[in-house]
Amino acid sequence: MMEPNYRLDLQGEPCPYPVMRTLEVLPMLKNGEILEVLSDCPQSINNIPLDAKNHGYVVLKVEQLGATIRYFIQKPSEVML
Repeated sequence: MMEPNYRLDLQGEPCPYPVMRTLEVLPMLKNGEILEVLSDCPQSINNIPLDAKNHGYVVLKVEQLGATIRYFIQKPSEVML
């Protein structure tokens, strides 16, 4: 089981807020740390993983539990240029 360092619960927040908030929090992670994001916004399943990857983060896992979608996103240990 993956153990996140931080959890961001954005359930009940309408899009595009979950992806915007996720992108605000990710830079605060230290190298190698994992952020778990919870969202029930259906569009976030497309936006959060794509935007996280585009900003250089690693999407470790995406799982859907009913209406809730869980994302595990890691700041890479080394910055890839």
